[in-house]
Amino acid sequence: MEPLYTPPGHLTATQTRHALGITAGALRNLVYRGQLTRSGGTERHPTYAARDVAAIAAKRAARAAA
Repeated sequence: MEPLYTPPGHLTATQTRHALGITAGALRNLVYRGQLTRSGGTERHPTYAARDVAAIAAKRAARAAA
């Protein structure tokens, strides 16, 4: 279940997974390794800053293009 309200400039965990094309486990690993930090929400329904997600996506795209 997604939260009813997500602040502007933030993405839910599901939206983040879809934007990066990763699984829930991979998202947990990004958070565990400190590559992505939660910017709000609750423990059960975290949100992530859209700019942080975009930076990770750009880094992955650059690595794939190399």
